[in-house]
Amino acid sequence: MGGGDETDELETDVVSNGSRRKSKSSLAGSSVFGAGSEAGTTVAGGDEGPGGVLGGVLPEIEVASLMEKAKFYTSLCLGSTAILAVFAFLFAIPFIVEPAISTILADFSPRPVACISTSHVLAEGLKNCSWASCREGCTAAVTSCHQIRVNYTKLTFEEFSAKPLGSIPWDVVDTKFYVNAEGCGYPDTGVVCSEFAKKYGNLSNGKIFPCYYSRTYPETVVSKYSWDENLRNLILALTIPVLLFVLSLAVLCYWYCPPVSKSCGGPSRGGSLIDKYDSRKEDTQAEDDFDEYEEKY
Repeated sequence: MGGGDETDELETDVVSNGSRRKSKSSLAGSSVFGAGSEAGTTVAGGDEGPGGVLGGVLPEIEVASLMEKAKFYTSLCLGSTAILAVFAFLFAIPFIVEPAISTILADFSPRPVACISTSHVLAEGLKNCSWASCREGCTAAVTSCHQIRVNYTKLTFEEFSAKPLGSIPWDVVDTKFYVNAEGCGYPDTGVVCSEFAKKYGNLSNGKIFPCYYSRTYPETVVSKYSWDENLRNLILALTIPVLLFVLSLAVLCYWYCPPVSKSCGGPSRGGSLIDKYDSRKEDTQAEDDFDEYEEKY
């Protein structure tokens, strides 16, 4: 009986040792499997680009962001251009368009005729300056003005100069003489009243000079006139602001308004600026969450 007990104890030890070996083997296998899993995880993450962001995603976001910024600033410039074009057009009406139209309606002689000054008065006060041969500024009140009167003949200046002086009578006498059709201007445009008065006033010493009379208003005579220049200024003043405004508005409508089949108040093709801003904000938040997740794990 004593030998049987020893045999049972020996078998129990053998079974216990076997269980321990099996447990160690299981733990080793688990360690290897866990290491393999970690290695697999590392390999699976091997496609990550710099900074832990999947390759190919960040460049697309950067390109889209740059395009949105370029579109935003371009839209800002186009909107500013459209607004400035409106102000330029309004500014050109009294200073360029209206004088040009008045000049066209006056129908001045295309070729210069002969003129001679008869009187020159430097008037003072608003009451005495009911008209002026030259004014520096077309909108300000005039308290001092030059008033020059002339005689003129409807013969061209070349024809009159070729004949003896005094042999041809004057067609219109003692009529008003202006620097241009409006009788006013600015130094930037070449209108300097002091020089004008010196050239055509009393100091002209009775010299014959070329001038242009109005065939619509024969009592109106001007010192300078050019049909081509007048027409060019009128066309430029009308077309440039209008073209800038129309082109800027057309591009903005094309970007932010729906196609022709829809009205401009409906949903746009690319969404409004607010929608795009919200979408961009959500993308940025998603990127930040992704970065925090990577730092955590």
